[in-house]
Amino acid sequence: MSRPPRQREEKIRCDACPVMCFIAEGRIGACDRYANINGEIVRCDPLTVLDRAIEAGTEVRPFLGRDWHDGLSTDDLFVTAVGAGTTYPDFKPAPFLVSREIDGVDFVTVVTEAIFSYCGVKVKIDTDRHLGAEGAVVRAQGEAVGLMVTSEYGSQMMSLGGVDHLTGGSKAEGRVTCDVLLQLLNRAPVVLDVEGGAEVVVQAGAAPIVDGQKEVRMRVGCGSATIGMFASQWKGLVDEVVVVDDHITGVVSEHQAGKVIGWPDSGIRIKGRRSTPGRYFQVAQPGLGWGGTDIEDPLSILGPWRPEKGAREGLTLLMVSTTGEHAAYYVLDADLVPQKRPLPETLEPSVALIAENCEAALCTVMFMGGAGGSLRSGVTQNPVKLTRAVQENEAKVTVGGAPAYVWPGGGITLMADVTKMPDGAFGMVPTPAVVAPLEFTVSREAYQTLGGHMDQVRGLHQILNEGGAYVRSTHVVPTKLKKP
Repeated sequence: MSRPPRQREEKIRCDACPVMCFIAEGRIGACDRYANINGEIVRCDPLTVLDRAIEAGTEVRPFLGRDWHDGLSTDDLFVTAVGAGTTYPDFKPAPFLVSREIDGVDFVTVVTEAIFSYCGVKVKIDTDRHLGAEGAVVRAQGEAVGLMVTSEYGSQMMSLGGVDHLTGGSKAEGRVTCDVLLQLLNRAPVVLDVEGGAEVVVQAGAAPIVDGQKEVRMRVGCGSATIGMFASQWKGLVDEVVVVDDHITGVVSEHQAGKVIGWPDSGIRIKGRRSTPGRYFQVAQPGLGWGGTDIEDPLSILGPWRPEKGAREGLTLLMVSTTGEHAAYYVLDADLVPQKRPLPETLEPSVALIAENCEAALCTVMFMGGAGGSLRSGVTQNPVKLTRAVQENEAKVTVGGAPAYVWPGGGITLMADVTKMPDGAFGMVPTPAVVAPLEFTVSREAYQTLGGHMDQVRGLHQILNEGGAYVRSTHVVPTKLKKP
């Protein structure tokens, strides 16, 4: 008996990205963002609208197709590209071209989810602990995803992602890099390993965790700056103060701040490279110990004391780190050897003051991408005009409604803080590439001059009631963003 012919499942092609999946009924594409629902390609996530009138913490409310006479002003609403869908390769207009009036001026906001291969994140990690040498490779799941870059004041910096990691290496490298970027951009924690350095857990808006230890404070300043701020707090309470720091260790008796307030010499000797008076470089190697150095015993940075310069039995010494996390008190014995003693109560407030002046340690994740290529064709029929309008600040760029910094020079190279964006603002396609929400806002008159797709412009009410291609629903989230 012959078997009945196998029924082939009906599939339709999705044209929302370069993969162009064939998707069966009730299934989703490789990106987890588009699905075949009743023979129609739809976006799985709702179009996100920011509402400045909603108080923070209130519940997200769906709006698509409902009555808009409920006391909300459309002046307070901003249609983001989150959930809008893409038009890759952008030979057709962007999914939404929204017209609305703000302060008496008619504006057009062009909304599209852009596919970025040329993108990455810049990560600022507030910590005095050494994560790794400048240029060290940063890995996730064993794959190279970026590198350590120049440190900034009180922070270690990473540059992650980029086209070379996404598409220039192995498939595994590209896949892991894309996954790391997506997690960081959507404010999830990611474990990163720095070659020759530390393991660090990074999450936007949260404290870094370095080798299992949660960071609490970023340093108040380098050792020299700490002395400049607090020298007067110590005068009369202790004979010498050393602020241990990986970059600049300070000695109050030699420092300009000490000289100005008449601090006497102590005969101390510091190992390291002397800079200006009271400032020393390279007193130890970078590490996870005192002041971002590799030392656990602060006395290891001291040389023999000099009696001809004021060293004497009974001289008191406070050694402290730039966060106030480490502090120790010593008294010189008859052989001029420091002997540890309990920290006097009179010095406790000064150490606490250092800690009080330290800001909370956080991770900052900045999305960075080059918005070029064909996505500009979804905005205007003459793409270079959009680039010039952005460079001349005639067109404002936002990322998921968050303000973007556009770099000077050619192209549209932008940065934006992911904590300013709605949840789940970023997606991916398995090319691999990151999908980021992008909005261009310009006056209607200027948009027409740019050669914009004027026949596709719709009013805000119409967008919210009818939706558009790929969009199933709309929701509104509160925001404190300023009007464009």
